Amino acid sequence: MVNTEDHRSAARRLAELATSHVGRASGREPLREVLQWLTRGRLGQRHGWPVVPDLGTPWQDTISPERAGWRQRAANVDADGKRDFAFAVDYRICKKCRLGWVEHPYTAPQYQRCGLATAGLVALRAEHPGVAWHTLGGHFADSEPFWTNVGKNADGGYQQRSLCPHITAG
Repeated sequence: MVNTEDHRSAARRLAELATSHVGRASGREPLREVLQWLTRGRLGQRHGWPVVPDLGTPWQDTISPERAGWRQRAANVDADGKRDFAFAVDYRICKKCRLGWVEHPYTAPQYQRCGLATAGLVALRAEHPGVAWHTLGGHFADSEPFWTNVGKNADGGYQQRSLCPHITAG
């Protein structure tokens, strides 16, 4: 039998590691990038979903499996002797404009209200100081309290804003 309180305790401990235990995978593919540049995008297009590696760390920063050019911050809980997906959010930053976007934060239901989304977003802001944070889409009515809460200390407040001209939606 799964002990829900043990899972929630593990998720709370995981939230505390959001800034210190992050594995990173660049996701860059230099040969593909050169091929795309040389052929002006005619060759080197990706077909299918990219492989996102498990880096063996509780928090992981990898390429987004859903959006080309975006990154994903994700968290995995070690509970009951196995690794369990807990949280993920896609993000994109324009260094020229000092703007950042987060999209589709998702916390698995058994780990909601344990601080994972807040910790993940706070860690991103800490890693990218001086960036104003936004989202692309409108927020569902039931998610407004979440965005209000996490946006309190965030420059930009996670308000809706379209992408700047330097980057694409992916």
